[in-house]
Amino acid sequence: MLKIINDRNPRLRARSLPVNIPLSAEDEALAYAMLEHLKQSQDEEFAQKHHLQSGVGLAAPQVDVLKRIIVIYYPTDNDQIVERALANPRIIASSVRECYLSGGEGCLSVPEPHPGRIYRPWKVTVEAYDILEKKLITLVLRGYDAIVIQHEIDHLNGVLYYNHIDPTRALEDDPSVVVI
Repeated sequence: MLKIINDRNPRLRARSLPVNIPLSAEDEALAYAMLEHLKQSQDEEFAQKHHLQSGVGLAAPQVDVLKRIIVIYYPTDNDQIVERALANPRIIASSVRECYLSGGEGCLSVPEPHPGRIYRPWKVTVEAYDILEKKLITLVLRGYDAIVIQHEIDHLNGVLYYNHIDPTRALEDDPSVVVI
């Protein structure tokens, strides 16, 4: 199990460094350990026994490693599994259309709740090195998938989800914004 640092740790606000491709054995092992941590966090019995908070994404800075590596793991509504381990991910395009999670975002590194809407692009295009497939890829993601990857990429830039809450933005419903 990995130790997750919380938002009081200033290293979580630092910008992560790119990793070399092909990955070193150490970087690859880190990615697989992060992915395993996510899987274990979603196993109710294991998580309860080891006091793990369930998560769907994890970035290397959250385990106190300032490298541009993220992992994502979660089941979808149609019984598929989204499983990604990415190095040097970067958003190369995003939609003007926005979305937000109706229940708000959470984070393994943020123990205190921060209520508010986090508006993010509804669609993003991401380039990255796929650690599982060992090749460069381009992903086009929408909705929940787009939110998750943006949240994790933010960690690589020292940004936490609650930094996106704009208290001056009206909370009235906007038909152009997708609510997930």
